[in-house]
Amino acid sequence: MDILHAFSADNMRFVLEGFYMTLKVAAISIVLSFIVGVVVGTIRYTKLMVVSPILAIVVELIRNLPLLLIIFFARFALPDIGIKFGAMQATIFALTIFEGAMIAEIVRSGLNSIDKGQIEAARSSGLGSVQTLWHIVLPQGLRRMVPPLVSQFISLLKDTSLAIVISLPELMHHAKIVIGQNYNYTLPILCLVALMYFTVNYALSLAARRMESRMG
Repeated sequence: MDILHAFSADNMRFVLEGFYMTLKVAAISIVLSFIVGVVVGTIRYTKLMVVSPILAIVVELIRNLPLLLIIFFARFALPDIGIKFGAMQATIFALTIFEGAMIAEIVRSGLNSIDKGQIEAARSSGLGSVQTLWHIVLPQGLRRMVPPLVSQFISLLKDTSLAIVISLPELMHHAKIVIGQNYNYTLPILCLVALMYFTVNYALSLAARRMESRMG
């Protein structure tokens, strides 16, 4: 009977509201972190004087910090210097910064994996550095980046659950509230949450495989 009560219409609506917030934050963060990662990774690949070394230091610093620390920093430390974020904005900012640094390394590695002979051939045929990067290196590099990028996006989706510490009304936050009504709801609600995460992440994996097969 507790299982039936756990899946009542009110509880399901509340959990789905949290799931919607999770998907919304994840989608925005994926887009922003991808843009940041591609830009930073490409700049690091081109080895621009001054800029690339500075970005390398920033990327390594961020990659070696706990995401939870960055979330706390965005929510509670930035207001001290006049930058005030709500829970949703702080989460998106933290995920974008952290995952952007991870993606930047994926992009840089993907671009570096392109055979130097192709780059030399493109340059000898009259293409400039930017044209070679845009027409030769990036298209091939992005194909090779698909698996690690999707893995990173899946990690990002799961990492949204860390925002429970700043009371973002996401899936785990709402699940915790439902379970707090009756601890007999713990197993059914957590199983439901696990199914929701699995469904979205598995769909991303399938989409990545299909994309790889088409690109191949």
